[in-house]
Amino acid sequence: MIGSVQRAMRLLEAVAQHVQGAPAKQLARETGLALPTAYHLLRTLVHEGYLRRDKGLFFLGDAAVRLSSSGAEQKRRSTVVEALAHWRDLIGVPVYYAQYRDGEIEVLCVSDSPGSPAVEEWADFRETGHAHAIGQCLLAQLDDEARRDHLDRHPVQSITPYTVRDGHSLLRRLERTARMGPVIERQEYALGTVCAAIPITVGNAAATMAISMPAHQADRLMAATQQLQEEIGRLMGSLAISISI
Repeated sequence: MIGSVQRAMRLLEAVAQHVQGAPAKQLARETGLALPTAYHLLRTLVHEGYLRRDKGLFFLGDAAVRLSSSGAEQKRRSTVVEALAHWRDLIGVPVYYAQYRDGEIEVLCVSDSPGSPAVEEWADFRETGHAHAIGQCLLAQLDDEARRDHLDRHPVQSITPYTVRDGHSLLRRLERTARMGPVIERQEYALGTVCAAIPITVGNAAATMAISMPAHQADRLMAATQQLQEEIGRLMGSLAISISI
């Protein structure tokens, strides 16, 4: 063990306990360090940005705050990853999580298995939102202006023989989509695959959880979708913050 690192970490932990700041003498006393040692480590931590000093008091610095923020973000992401893996194993299908951010469709997390592989992204998901359940579900949550803006940037194009043929047809379909109802897509993006996406709206974020399965299993798609909806409902309280990854 490296003693100086251990002592520096104890000082950081001590400072974190004092939102209003603390002087060096108090921090030395609380950590059991000799005052000269505490002064030396505190100056080093200030120099490196992990602490800041103001009127003789020490506070957490920007570098420490960034570490804390990064840790919180990783924890939120882990919550989502664990939830998707649980649902993957429970339902026996790949599970996807996506958001509409900065005008684009972003698939942020996918949980699959060798026996139930995810759909191969053979055409960019961002540019083919009209053709897959994830994109249609996200677009359905937008207002009319935002939808048209998206389609102006990513025009409807045929992906498979089952893909919606033009933007007007897609807009009519989206208008008929129930606000919080699932979106079902059958072989519009990938031949031999059926998908379903469930809308999730937290604050201003348009998000979705989705599943896919081989077309020959299409008869269980609705039951699997309903099961996912129920599972999301059970965990939505803890996921509400986490889906901001």
